[in-house]
Amino acid sequence: MLVEPHHPKYAQAFARLLSIMNDLREQCPWDKQQTMESLRHLTIEETYELSDAILQNNLEEVKKELGDLLLHIVFYARIAAEQNAFDIADVLQQVCEKLIRRHPHIYGNLQVADEQEVKRNWEQLKMAENKASGKPVSVLSGVPQSLPALIKAIRIQEKARAIGFDWNHPQEVWAKVEEEMNELKNELQQGNGANREKIENEFGDLLFALVNYARFINVNPESALEKTNLKFIRRFHFLETESQKDGKSLADMTLAEMDVYWNRAKALGL
Repeated sequence: MLVEPHHPKYAQAFARLLSIMNDLREQCPWDKQQTMESLRHLTIEETYELSDAILQNNLEEVKKELGDLLLHIVFYARIAAEQNAFDIADVLQQVCEKLIRRHPHIYGNLQVADEQEVKRNWEQLKMAENKASGKPVSVLSGVPQSLPALIKAIRIQEKARAIGFDWNHPQEVWAKVEEEMNELKNELQQGNGANREKIENEFGDLLFALVNYARFINVNPESALEKTNLKFIRRFHFLETESQKDGKSLADMTLAEMDVYWNRAKALGL
């Protein structure tokens, strides 16, 4: 199914999308009213819908959601073109130039040993570009502030690792997890509400350490947690529907009675 990049079908399909975007922007009452700000929350929603499709391994939905995201990119570029700021060609050329700059081992003479060296070079090149453009020169400056906390922790740790600030062995990271767990236990054993902030801090430290450990065992903690969320939802739905079939109400059931249905769901592989 792979086709050469210069195959006419790509140019034709992209030109068709641009043409439709022009029609909508000029003729559709809703599309005419949109701004970058009004589209922002919709783009975030589309990104999460793509994430759902990927987790469900539903390639037909992945295709659909990729189309929705691409539409948003074209929409933003069209709005910018109306403001004489940039157009979609500028967007494409800029990302192409960045990829060439950031991959000197492909488009230059640099030799790299492995994936980690590629990441390290990427971060060093990015910092150099930021310095040249007057942007903040920090390894962590590229981590968006509005990222969900769990994903932000992953990105912070990945960027720190890229410049060599990281543990050497998984055992060291697990020792840190246990240390943070003990510190949380100690705060909880104080038994008063005055240390609520300390409890929250220690809980955060424990989560951060667990995210760190996940990297060392090649587990994406965001994906792992979302899969557990979905598993809980499936089993809870089973509990609801099956107990209702038996004429029972969750509000009147004991935890032990609920566990009977929960264990049945587990046995069924839900």
